[in-house]
Amino acid sequence: MKDFSSIIEKATHTVRQIFADKVPSDYYFHDLHHTLQVVEAATQISASMSLPEEDRFALLLAAWFHDTGYSLIYEGHENASAEIAERFCVSQGVDQAILSKVKACILATSMPQSPVTLIEEILCDADMSHLGSGQYAEESKLLRKEINSVFNKDIGKKAWRRTNINFLQGHRYFTPFARQHFEPVKQAHLRALLEKDAASKGTVIETPVGKIEDVPDSAEKPAPVNESKQLVGEEKVKKNRDKAAQTRTERGIATMFRIMSENHVSLSQMADTKANIMISVNTIVLSILVSVLLGKLQYYPQFILPTAILALVCLTAVIFAIRATRPNVNSGIFSEEDIRLKKVNLLFFGNFFNMDLKDYEWGMKEMMNDSEYLYDSMIKDIYYLGKVLAKKYHFLRISYNVFMFGLVLAVLAFGIASFIGMK
Repeated sequence: MKDFSSIIEKATHTVRQIFADKVPSDYYFHDLHHTLQVVEAATQISASMSLPEEDRFALLLAAWFHDTGYSLIYEGHENASAEIAERFCVSQGVDQAILSKVKACILATSMPQSPVTLIEEILCDADMSHLGSGQYAEESKLLRKEINSVFNKDIGKKAWRRTNINFLQGHRYFTPFARQHFEPVKQAHLRALLEKDAASKGTVIETPVGKIEDVPDSAEKPAPVNESKQLVGEEKVKKNRDKAAQTRTERGIATMFRIMSENHVSLSQMADTKANIMISVNTIVLSILVSVLLGKLQYYPQFILPTAILALVCLTAVIFAIRATRPNVNSGIFSEEDIRLKKVNLLFFGNFFNMDLKDYEWGMKEMMNDSEYLYDSMIKDIYYLGKVLAKKYHFLRISYNVFMFGLVLAVLAFGIASFIGMK
């Protein structure tokens, strides 16, 4: 069986390509952003539980592929998503038992949700995690816009609000984590929708937290409006909108940093793999030269120069390949003054590995309490990862160029030497 992490990386790339190339642009809610939210929520929920590694792997695969069916069909997309996930898993040699779990998880998200196993419950809760998040209002608008566009409808705000009320009242979370973290926020959204609905209708609505007072709704004599309360309400709505926009922006920034870090790590792994190939090939050639060819040179003196050229080429290529993978670690120590002046980047292990745990915890808390320091550290981390990558690929390019051109030169030298020896 292949390494789970490598298959997840390939799944990530495949799903991103599907959303970029095949999912229509007017799918404003069911886009890549929603899939990333579901993957993040599934990871968060599963982290609170003790899951077998295979179940966690199946869950993440299902989270990535659960909406890819929108590239083929809108209604009933779950079956299409399961088929796309199956083709991917077969191509990657995923075990049939794990594949069955992946498909079952995806199919369980179809409405009404019907999870049977624990990982199916986790994916269903992750798929509906936006109901219990600060972005619910914005996500709801995007879904309404999507439905109006796809089905050529014109659903009004009041009708959409009533639809959301009915959905939230009928929805339930399955996992303890979701009931603890998502459910209270979802209920707050429900209460807010009920209040708006009651105000627009001028009726009394019973809610889990009590009655919402009647708002007069007379066509001939509108009830007087308390201007001060109206202003406060408008300010509150504006504040909530600003807060939701800020939260969405922060999530976007966090997603950007995560994607950049993942890309840098992937490129670093690719560089290490290329360096390992170069080291392996050239060390094999050098070992053959030393063990076989050197003992024969006394009988074939014309091959001394070509052999020396080939040995020099291989040795030089190995040296630069090793330099590409050679680690460079700092002292691993920082001072309190470094934290106060925001000089040290605590996201890189080389800056703290020689520190005591309590000192590192203090430094991290100071950084987390200062958003500017935190973002600066993340930017520095990305920047220096890029510098390391540039160094790796610089040495790798030299190694491959030396090997390519040197090998051609060595073969020509052996050819000339053989021609001379035949005379």
